[in-house]
Amino acid sequence: MKIGLIGYGKMGKTIERIAKERGHEVVYCVSSSLPIESVQLSEADVAIEFTRPELAVSHIEKCLNAHVPIVVGTTAWQNDLEKVKTLVQEKNGSLLYASNFSLGVNIYFYLNEQLAKIMSNQKSYSAEVSEIHHIQKLDSPSGTAVTIAEGIISNHETYSNYISNLGSKPAAKKNELPIVAFREPEVPGTHTVTYMSDVDQLSFTHIAHNRDGFALGAVIAAEYLQTKKGVFTMRDILQF
Repeated sequence: MKIGLIGYGKMGKTIERIAKERGHEVVYCVSSSLPIESVQLSEADVAIEFTRPELAVSHIEKCLNAHVPIVVGTTAWQNDLEKVKTLVQEKNGSLLYASNFSLGVNIYFYLNEQLAKIMSNQKSYSAEVSEIHHIQKLDSPSGTAVTIAEGIISNHETYSNYISNLGSKPAAKKNELPIVAFREPEVPGTHTVTYMSDVDQLSFTHIAHNRDGFALGAVIAAEYLQTKKGVFTMRDILQF
């Protein structure tokens, strides 16, 4: 398979290595030194996009117009998701997006929802989400933390929205799920859901050791998307 990379930072370079290890060819790497307008997008069978929130929708549109399936790992652009879904349908295109491509994290998402259903009936416990990422992380809270929070909110009757803060726990109302974000050097990603009562504490954590898990998941997503039409997520791959 021929893969085009849109974004060639640390993640893009890791995806390139993993893709080649799996027998694929990387045909272009869009970056600040090689703008997207300078490449022939259709040279790729699938594009993988990891850039910035303000650029993601434009990149999606360019790939759909060029009839190139696109895997999107950029987060914090989903306010435009309905518009993008409409465009995918109009162009008979292919899009797979995720807040996190790690297979382990997506299993965590699923288990988090099941735990929230159980804990919804345990009124003595309050929930909290915490996340730690590297200091170059652009969004706060991370897309992964937001997905975790949304999984709790959808399955726990106490919480209707979340409130977040960088560096310390926010002051949350009863119906608000607090997310506390920390930024530390060289941390690929650690996410914890904690349920606390007066008598004990239950914590559920995913720790990424490096970026390889994220990159592998993105390449697996590209392999999956190559022959598909429509809008997909990692749940379609993992069949939850």
